[in-house]
Amino acid sequence: MIIAQEQELQENISEDVIFPPGDLYSDEPPVETELHLRQIIILLQCLEWLWKDRNDFYATGNMTIYYSPNQKKSEYFRGPDFFVVLGTERKTRKSWVVWDEDGKYPNVIVEILSPSTANTDRDFKKELYQDTFRTPDYFWFDPYTLEFAGFHLLDGKYQPLEANEKGHLWSQQLELYSNPK
Repeated sequence: MIIAQEQELQENISEDVIFPPGDLYSDEPPVETELHLRQIIILLQCLEWLWKDRNDFYATGNMTIYYSPNQKKSEYFRGPDFFVVLGTERKTRKSWVVWDEDGKYPNVIVEILSPSTANTDRDFKKELYQDTFRTPDYFWFDPYTLEFAGFHLLDGKYQPLEANEKGHLWSQQLELYSNPK
């Protein structure tokens, strides 16, 4: 009797369950905290305001980049907190698929550090963005400690950026200074 009731309950539940569509936009998990979301929004809004008359770039946050040499979305994907691709059409996308975008990888990536991601952002992702993506400018920022670091790709290796007298770091790709303080 109990088994029959449980089976009937499961059948009723399956009718009420709403399944997500198969054409999902991105495989990225939600942002870590509200502060992370705010940092991504600030970066995006500032760049879009500064470049409001430009249509030759794509900037977004917390979106998956698919980069499999086998052109499979099920392997080799990563989702930076914020990235910019230059020399491309400024249009809405569901994800960044390298093989559908003429092989283009981001020109600039910014990772927002958190206790759970900081080591990965400083080590694994830095190496991935240097060696695989070949992203010219890579930055990370910790919104809690205000740790801010930047790197520029030179001869295949990231070189740390030196802050100017005001503490700003220069992005050669964006031709802009940044300073979170």
